[in-house]
Amino acid sequence: MRLTEFRELVEHQFGAVRGASLVVDHVLTELGGRTAAQAIEAGVEPRDVWRALCADFDVPRDQW
Repeated sequence: MRLTEFRELVEHQFGAVRGASLVVDHVLTELGGRTAAQAIEAGVEPRDVWRALCADFDVPRDQW
């Protein structure tokens, strides 16, 4: 998954404002206690970050 696709999915699922906030504020324990932005910056694949966000916010699996 490309970073642009990740951003589009986040915005579509959570909305522009909330999605942007989640990416920089929500700590993902599954990814070492980093935010989505920190995880991507550290080299974690956007697909894995997307899945971690979906899991934390109970997004139905068919939308992952």
